[in-house]
Order: sequence, then C-alpha cells, then structure tokens
Amino acid sequence: MKPAKKGITALMTVCLSLSALLAGCASGTKPAATASDSGAKTEAKAEAPKDSGDNTVPVGILHSLTGTMSISEVSVRDATLMAIEEINQAGGVLGKQLRPIVEDGASDWPTFAEKTKKLLQKDKAAVIFGGWTSASRKAVLPVVEQNKGLFFYPVQYEGLESSPNIFYTGATTNQQIVPAVTWLLQNKGKKFFLLGSDYVFPRTANKIIKEQLKAEGGTLIAEEYTPLGHTDYNTIISKIKKEKPDVVFNTLNGDSNVAFFKQLKDAGITSKDLTTLSVSVAEEEIRGIGASVLEGHYAAWNYFQTTDTPENKKFVEAYKAKYGKDRVTDDPIEAGYFGVYLWAEAVKKAGSFDVDKVKAAAKGIEFNAPGGKVKIDGDNQHVYKTVRIGEVQPDGQFKEVWNSGQPVKPDPFLKTYPWGAAVSPGK
Repeated sequence: MKPAKKGITALMTVCLSLSALLAGCASGTKPAATASDSGAKTEAKAEAPKDSGDNTVPVGILHSLTGTMSISEVSVRDATLMAIEEINQAGGVLGKQLRPIVEDGASDWPTFAEKTKKLLQKDKAAVIFGGWTSASRKAVLPVVEQNKGLFFYPVQYEGLESSPNIFYTGATTNQQIVPAVTWLLQNKGKKFFLLGSDYVFPRTANKIIKEQLKAEGGTLIAEEYTPLGHTDYNTIISKIKKEKPDVVFNTLNGDSNVAFFKQLKDAGITSKDLTTLSVSVAEEEIRGIGASVLEGHYAAWNYFQTTDTPENKKFVEAYKAKYGKDRVTDDPIEAGYFGVYLWAEAVKKAGSFDVDKVKAAAKGIEFNAPGGKVKIDGDNQHVYKTVRIGEVQPDGQFKEVWNSGQPVKPDPFLKTYPWGAAVSPGK
C-alpha cells in the first residue's frame, strides 16, 4: 500500500505544479523588472516605428502620475497630450496621426528606466516626451542611448550634460540659475542659504552656485539637503532664523515645497522678512501650496502664464478650455507643449521618423512658442530661451521683475564663464 500511496502523492504534486505554471502564463505574470533589467544591460536596438496598419505612429509620454513628483508632472503630461491632439487635428505628421502611449514613472527612477525600455522596445515609440527630476533623466539616458531612441526633456536642470539622444527643452544653468544668482547679488544681498532636495540636481546646482558666489562676491551661509518627499522643515527654519541670510536659494522639488513654505509662514517668516528664490516652484506648485503662502517670494524661469505674447494668449485659453478654468500654465508645461511641436517640425523637415534623420534635421529649427521664439542649438540639442524672474502675486500669478531681453544661447558646460572650469565634469 505504501508504494501506491507515494505514487499518487507524486502524481498530485506534478499536476499542481503544472496548474500553477499554466495559471501564471494565463495571467501574464512575470518577474518584477530590476534596475539592471532596464538600465545598463539593455542592448537591443529599438526598431524604427512602423505603420501599424491604422496609419498612426506611437509616441511615448513618461511622467510621474503618482508619488511625490505628481504635483508637478501631471500637468506636463496634459500639455503634451494637448499638443499631440492639436497636431493630429491639423493633419498629423507626414500624413500619420500621432498615437500617444502614456506611462507612469511613479516618482521612482528605476521605473523610469523600465518604462523607457518598454516604450522603445515593445511599443516602438518614435519619440518619448517626459521626465522632471534629473534623477529620472539620468535613469532614462542610458536606455535611450543604447536603444537608439529619442527623448524630449521639458524641465530646467543643472547642466553639465549633453546626450545625442536627448533634446533639452527646459533651461540649462546659464538660462536660469546663473542669471538668477547675479540678479539676487545685485538686488537682494550677498549672504546665501542653499536649500535643496537630496539628489543630483540640487547638489550640482549648488556646486555651481558656490563657485559663482566666490567669483561675484557672495557668501555661503549654509547648505542643507532633505530627501525627496521630506515634510518636516522646522529644524532648518530655526537655522535660517539663526543665520539670518539675505537669500534662501531654493532647489527643493515636489511636494516638499508645500511643507517648507507653509512651515516658514507658520514660523512668522514672510517674504517681507526673507527673500527666497525658487527654481522648481511655478504656477502649478503655487496652486498646490497657496498664493497667500507664497506671495512676494521669487522664482526664475523662462516662461510665466502672464508672459505677453499672442501665442501665449492662445495657449492659455486652449489649456483652460480643455482642462478647466481653474488650471494654470507654467514653464515646464509650456516646454512640454512646444517640445512636441519642435519634434514634429524636425520630422517634417527630415521627411522621416528615423531618429538619426530627425536629429540632423532638428539643428537650428525655430518655433514661436507661447513664451517667445525658441531655437534648437545644433551643437548640444538644448534650446535658446529668454530668462525671466518673477514675483508671486496674490492671485497666484507672477509679476515679471526682470528678463534677459532676448533668447540666451544654451551653455550647459558653462564654457563662457571663467569660473565654469571648476565645475566641469571630473572636477
């Protein structure tokens, strides 16, 4: 009896194993992707986008729709979709309609790499529009390079980078941070307190600011970093009270800005007591934080909703009509929007969706964006942009207090500054 019992038990075990395997196949279950799966080990070249039979071309949209960065990125996705819809309504590109494929980077850098790999290899996306933090861009960069893809990045960043597979439609350092520091030194004081989120953009930006302060007569009072998503700033605010800086230069990102500015006001510190200038707080973040909290504080960008151009009037009206009268536009929203048009113009000029042909055709392309004329620099695939500094008003909009007068040529490696060599890669 015992041998028969053992045989039945073994047979049941095999059957159960086969059932589990079949169930897994039916549900599409697979091992979770790791950072290495989606990053440096990606070798396969993405095929050129093909006509799927429905006369469309897939384009990727990759933003944080959940997590700490969603406060900023959801609206950039919306603007990108609006641009795609407008282009499709005008006849599409090379006779084809653009078919957006939206993915959520989830404020997680390995996820950005994984989703980029999926968009290029599985979906055969002709281009990807997305990202906000430099950490997300750094995660995407090796994947698009190894897969010969194309990525349009819409947010200001710390510079010191130029990838053949990325177009940078946000500002680089000499189009935002450097002129903002000079303006503050000339108008608000010499003593700087640097506050940022603890990742690549704020740390690199502050490395640049420290060299600029040395060169232009400023003084570093303190330098503090907190993790993304951090919400308790009382200790740092106490330090600000003690050190009494003239300026807090703020490179916090995401919803940490909500906590910092609300706690600053709760501590009795207003813009009349302390000058803060932010480089990641725009109209969308003001909407989330509250205009009453931010009134009188400053930000440096290349576009404001109040920028006075015919193109911007049309853009703001269209955005509000599509997404609601209470919605606002801002700099990354505008850059996400016009980036789609720049890519479309390059495709038309190239007569092809092929990445190499599009890159070659993109050199020198100009576009009348809502914030003014922009032009792709053929040397580094950044964009000429006008620099603007604004003061937050009671209605949550910016009053422009200074601008560069004309679009500034991008200088991501700060080669035009004598002190720039001290912050070049490898230093």
